[in-house]
Formats: sequence, C-alpha cells, structure tokens
Amino acid sequence: MEKVEKEKTMLEIHTEQKRRPINLTIDEGILAHAKSLKLNTSRAAEIGILEAIKQAQAEQWKERYKSSIQAYNERVEGTGVLLVPEWDNS
Repeated sequence: MEKVEKEKTMLEIHTEQKRRPINLTIDEGILAHAKSLKLNTSRAAEIGILEAIKQAQAEQWKERYKSSIQAYNERVEGTGVLLVPEWDNS
C-alpha cells in the first residue's frame, strides 16, 4: 500500500524551522488566563502571528486585484455569468 503524505499546514512548516527566543509584551490578564489553561504561550503567540500574516496577505491580495475584481463584478452585473448550471432555471 502506497503511503499518501498529507499537505503540511503553515504552522507545521514554520515549526520545523529553527526557533529563536524573543521578548514580547503581552497583557498580564491574557498571560495569566493562558497559563491557567496550561497553554504553551510561545506556540499560541506563533499561531496568532501566523493568523495575522494570513490576514495581511489576504488584504494585500484584495488590494492588488481590486480593479480586476471590480471589472469582473461589473461585467457579471451587466451580462451575467459565463456559464449557467443546468439546475439553475432562472
């Protein structure tokens, strides 16, 4: 039986790389709550930073292709979609 490798998530890719200690300033209440839940705060910070990266990249993508998206939406408004599914009787 052939082994199928699953695609690695962004977190898995980044956690395989060398880790470096840094200083962060975090709200005391948040830190206390995380510690009370026995969370790995370094890992939680990494996840939060990765989410911020994904969000920033998505915003950059939207801004970069804003005019193309607007032109497409205007075309669809004026002429409709290129293909109409068979199940769509409108």
